[in-house]
Amino acid sequence: MQVSVITLFPEMFDALSDSGITGRAIEQGLLTLATVNPRDFTEDRHNSVDDRPYGGGPGMVMTVAPLSKAIGSAKLKMDAPGKPSPKVVYMSPQGKRLDQQVINELAQQDSLIVLCGRYEGIDERLIDAEVDKELSLGDYVISGGELAAMVLLDAMIRQLPDALGDSDSASQDSFASRPLLDCPHYSRPEDVAGRVVPSVLLSGDHEAIRRWRLRQSLIRTRDRRPDLFAQLQLSDEECKLLDD
Repeated sequence: MQVSVITLFPEMFDALSDSGITGRAIEQGLLTLATVNPRDFTEDRHNSVDDRPYGGGPGMVMTVAPLSKAIGSAKLKMDAPGKPSPKVVYMSPQGKRLDQQVINELAQQDSLIVLCGRYEGIDERLIDAEVDKELSLGDYVISGGELAAMVLLDAMIRQLPDALGDSDSASQDSFASRPLLDCPHYSRPEDVAGRVVPSVLLSGDHEAIRRWRLRQSLIRTRDRRPDLFAQLQLSDEECKLLDD
């Protein structure tokens, strides 16, 4: 998979390429990550990428020309014969809420361009002309799209074959196949300040452990995310587990 990030702060993405699961995936060639700085496509001596908004108001707006040229440069490097042009995703508080389904869909792409905004945002005409999908982490505002882009890329990389040491890890994550939160996890020692590991996890009974974990996931989702729980179609077994 090829990913190109349009950003004013390319150095921030060293955090992805230098460490952890994402770093190993890039090192193994599962994903190539490039950054493109819109300032490299400016024509004034100040390398300006923003200007005052029409209609007044605080802050500055990122202008069309440098961003359009940066996206064009990224596409030119990523285009391959017989393959579709990469989709452009813009990380923005005005976008659709990012969820596991969207992540899974994007992870199937051969190539992707992620656009990171700054200041008050991006000129709407650039979004209309170039952006295929606008995505948001949630109902809050952060200083720029870079952190949101890193969240997106980390989540996508987890879905790539061979990215995780254990092939079952991604499939057992929260939201992997259903809107269901993960169950509690425990490790050694068995007793920490009087808080002990549930005995079923020490029993060696794999079926009992499976049922316990499923019940805990259901209870956790019901109590913490009733919006997700309402989307679940419970099996007879799951209804019985909740009644126990």
